[in-house]
Amino acid sequence: MKKSCYALVVTGMLVVSGAAVAEEAKKEESPWKSSVELGFIRTTGNTETQTTAGKADVSYEVDKWRHTGHAEGFGQQSKDENTNEMVVSAERYELSGKSDYKFTELDYAFGIIKLQKDRFSGFEYEHIVSLGYGRKVIKATDMELDLEIGPGARFYKVDNGESQDEAVLRLSGNFWWAITDNSKFLQELTTEIGEEFTTTKSVTGLQANINKTLAMKFTYTVRNKSKVPEGTEKTDTEAAMTLVYNF
Repeated sequence: MKKSCYALVVTGMLVVSGAAVAEEAKKEESPWKSSVELGFIRTTGNTETQTTAGKADVSYEVDKWRHTGHAEGFGQQSKDENTNEMVVSAERYELSGKSDYKFTELDYAFGIIKLQKDRFSGFEYEHIVSLGYGRKVIKATDMELDLEIGPGARFYKVDNGESQDEAVLRLSGNFWWAITDNSKFLQELTTEIGEEFTTTKSVTGLQANINKTLAMKFTYTVRNKSKVPEGTEKTDTEAAMTLVYNF
């Protein structure tokens, strides 16, 4: 009888200790999440090019608030056949900040500011400010889908033109699916419908984890504007392979 009592006491102490440790670990879990992506490609021979790509993401989530920040840069140099020198043929930068306020586990309001500069797009700059409503349509352990809609404003300037602004309707979808424990499929789609033109961006990606902090990521990006200055293509595509460091 005494042995049974001792066993119960020890078991109870272990359960309580385990729960306390788990609760303490939960409390110590950082609300911050960050990742950095770097990619570099150089080709020689018949064609000589140098391509660099870098991205950084940070998020902070606590209680009903979720804040995210994103920065990316892309550059490409190619050999000029006439001068035989390397010249910049592509250069793009993007910086954005977004805040979400969660009404429920699935519904939230958002506000976003996005600053963009693409040297060879025919636009000196293009900035977006938007507010709206979002809903987590799918929420599972291995899959999530967020859909967003909201009004906003676009501020832009065509090369050698004047600064302009217009109202826009922003639609966005963000989907991820954990195919296996170490691989994930990603899809982002955003469109900003304006009075003068519509901008659409699609990013399709596949990420494979090397370990807990490192991963290889392949993405295919399509950017389209319904109306562009003369001599500029409406659609740009970009295939990239980067090394991702999570911390």
